[in-house]
Amino acid sequence: MTLARSTWLEEQGLPSWRENAAELARQAENPDGDVWVLASDNGKIIGCTTVQEHTPPWGWTDEELSEPAHYLYTSVTDPAYREKKPGTLMALWAVDRAAQQGKQWVRRGCNFPGLVAYNRTQGFELLHEVQRTHGRIYLMGRRAGQVADLQERFAALWARPGRGR
Repeated sequence: MTLARSTWLEEQGLPSWRENAAELARQAENPDGDVWVLASDNGKIIGCTTVQEHTPPWGWTDEELSEPAHYLYTSVTDPAYREKKPGTLMALWAVDRAAQQGKQWVRRGCNFPGLVAYNRTQGFELLHEVQRTHGRIYLMGRRAGQVADLQERFAALWARPGRGR
């Protein structure tokens, strides 16, 4: 899936994850984070994302770091499902889950302006820009909260055209 996404990104003239695909796959073994997989009933993987209990300390204020939050990163989706917006669905799931677990925020970081614009469509706001060793990081956040139509969005992901579900 990550390689398929990399091909799509390259075709769009965007930065690719191709060189880091194996590293991204190894994140599933990270004891400090949870990799969540979005898969169909038959096991087809549509997307994955990592949710960490702790926000990385760089770039955030002490006050922000003291607020209960989940940190969302490395979200990857199969470009074949792009029209159904699985990335947005995973982000909204994370916002809803954070609220259920008593968190105040869902935070995330990204490394290019195109992702900032995309994350804004999911309700995230740009809060900080940080220069790191290998480039600029854009730190974003969204208040945790219940997503009323989350189950309907999941159902729509699996619906086939012309069949209603």
